Amino acid sequence: MRETFSSRFGVMMTMLGVALGLGNVWRFPYLVGKFGGSAFVLFYLIIVVVIGIPALMAEWALGRQTRRGTLGAFVRGGLPGGKYVGWLLGFVVLAATGYYTSVIGWVLYFGIGQLVHAAGIAMNLGAVLPPETGFVGRSLVLQLVCTALVILSCAIVLVRGLRGGIEAASKWIIPTLFIVLFVCIARSLTLPGAMTGVRWYILKFDPSQLTAKVAVAALGHTIFTLSLGGTFMVVYGSYLNASDRLYSSAIWTVAGDTISGLLAGLAIFPAVFALGLEPNSGPGLIFSTLPEVFARIPGGWLFGFLFFAGLFGAGYLSDVASFEVLVAGITDNTRITRTRAVWLVAGAVFVLAIPPMINMRIFVPWDLFFGSGMQTLGSLLAVLTVGWAFKRSEALRELDSTDRAAPVWLYYWIRYVVPGAILTVGIWWLVTDVLHVTKAV
Repeated sequence: MRETFSSRFGVMMTMLGVALGLGNVWRFPYLVGKFGGSAFVLFYLIIVVVIGIPALMAEWALGRQTRRGTLGAFVRGGLPGGKYVGWLLGFVVLAATGYYTSVIGWVLYFGIGQLVHAAGIAMNLGAVLPPETGFVGRSLVLQLVCTALVILSCAIVLVRGLRGGIEAASKWIIPTLFIVLFVCIARSLTLPGAMTGVRWYILKFDPSQLTAKVAVAALGHTIFTLSLGGTFMVVYGSYLNASDRLYSSAIWTVAGDTISGLLAGLAIFPAVFALGLEPNSGPGLIFSTLPEVFARIPGGWLFGFLFFAGLFGAGYLSDVASFEVLVAGITDNTRITRTRAVWLVAGAVFVLAIPPMINMRIFVPWDLFFGSGMQTLGSLLAVLTVGWAFKRSEALRELDSTDRAAPVWLYYWIRYVVPGAILTVGIWWLVTDVLHVTKAV
């Protein structure tokens, strides 16, 4: 019999653990900085409600109705070629988990670096990052060690199963993450000049930033931050009880995910502006700008450690979800025990983590293809399965609970509007990141 969640609180904390990830504390703030502040935030808040919630419900419905993860859900869901779709997305998760785990290893190294700094020992935090080009042996060795530690910590939780491992870890990591964010916000807001950052982040609104490019970026981030992609949320949906109402669970998950992203920005931008640094430094905002912030404020090592510890926790739970997609795929389709499947996946992830470690010319395309592009495709296929391959009565039942059908309009919204929006993101990614068409929109 398939294991299910033990409580509604466990469901909420686990789903938040999947959704939060590095997308909220790392990706959301740098996208806000890149796309002009509050205009991006406004677009994101609208899109996450009208697209993110129904797409999340669709992926959960696919998992719960089929009681399978990625390898099996599309077949049982009735999608033509579902077997091949499942194996394709399974490989995508494997490749993506490799580079994602190495990034969490960077976070681990930066967190340790804050403690080392407190002891008065000089430590080059940037040494763990891959070089732009070429090969640096020290960087590779540091990444291998840190990645191995992250994989080991994931395996320890995963061998304990859903309730005793994943759910139990989520119940204490997620509340701790929010406490850490509030502590960092309090310190950031007490810096002289911090309100300049608050005004830029929340209050200063530039209508000229309301462009199609910003809207599409916000839609892409919605897919990324909610861990949509026909993988994570499908397998966790397969563990939901038949009586769980997807609508309320989706609202709470999206609310917690969104609030954490907004809080992360409030912890970062006031400090960045207070010290006269640039908010639009892109992905390096966390790994280059923030360490400088912590180094220049009294007791910065403590807040730096707390910040990177919180970032590690957020990334760790979504990494566990990545592993679970792969583990469930093995245990659902073979007679291999869960413990053995965990260690097989751990070894495969470690091997596939190595290529992106070499340099950024490998890492960035790897991220764009397996993260941005294929994640969007997976989400589209999951929504199409529920909207077009399910019978309407079947979809309406699964989109709410077994004893209460969802409203008909929601079914048609998932059938037509959500796929159209996701397809827009996919085309945008293809045009801008693959074909490199950079004409301003």
